Amino acid sequence: MTRTAITIAISTASLLAAAPLAAQDQGNQPEIRTEVLAPGIAVLFTGRAGNMGVSYGEDATILIDDQFAPMAPAIEAAIAALGATPVEYLVNTHWHGDHTGGNEHFGESGATIFAHDNVRIRLSEPQQRGERTIGPSPKEALPVVTYPQGMRFHLNGDTINLMYFGGGHTDGDSVVFWEEDNIVHMGDLYFKIPGFPFIDVASGGNVYNAMRTLDLIIMMIDDETKVIPGHGPMSNKAELEAYRAMVGEAVSRVEASREEGNSLDQTIDARLLDDFERGEGFIDADGFVTAIWNSAE
Repeated sequence: MTRTAITIAISTASLLAAAPLAAQDQGNQPEIRTEVLAPGIAVLFTGRAGNMGVSYGEDATILIDDQFAPMAPAIEAAIAALGATPVEYLVNTHWHGDHTGGNEHFGESGATIFAHDNVRIRLSEPQQRGERTIGPSPKEALPVVTYPQGMRFHLNGDTINLMYFGGGHTDGDSVVFWEEDNIVHMGDLYFKIPGFPFIDVASGGNVYNAMRTLDLIIMMIDDETKVIPGHGPMSNKAELEAYRAMVGEAVSRVEASREEGNSLDQTIDARLLDDFERGEGFIDADGFVTAIWNSAE
């Protein structure tokens, strides 16, 4: 294992373990900020974990992702403030704890949980991260409806598509698209925060799959589409295209170094991405180079 791979394993373990650790910190929860995107559709932000989408109306309330377990009461309060009924359906865009940490609470409260097949598998089984083992989730936290490619909700006057294109961030990434209202929730296939993309190779993530998925979504949407990233403020097609171009350029540089016969450590030491001006974030340039390299293994 290279020096950077060790760092990534430790950092990833810290992120994925955050949900149970956050449960010990009930008194220090971030405020939820709500942004209504269209009648009956909103996004909930905290700045700490994954962005949550909400569809609400006469038929049911659907929640997209649920952050950490201690946030569940605040999430319920934010949803109630919209005039919505309690969550009946919950969708997990992928298995990471900052998107599924509230599953047990909402499952026990009666919500039906939906996700890609691989999300249930990963939540059901121990996951190894460096020297840390993340235990399986309780039954109440597991998706009870899973799918290999996708499914649709016909609710609240909209067609809500849950789409799987092969993942990229992990092996279980769903993209959620509201057809009539032209809104898409990208999950962690798209980060609009400082730092580089997070490709969780240990969870089946692959940068080449991520690029293909981004390409397909870009072809589906238009200049009026409202884009919800997995982390960060609202976005649009132009910014998503720029993100995809950045990923592609990074991959090309790493591939060129590999073709020249350089090792991973030599490629990291070459500082190939220093001109990208991505700022400091959870994943740095070394981590992204490592993920690109390992995606080609």
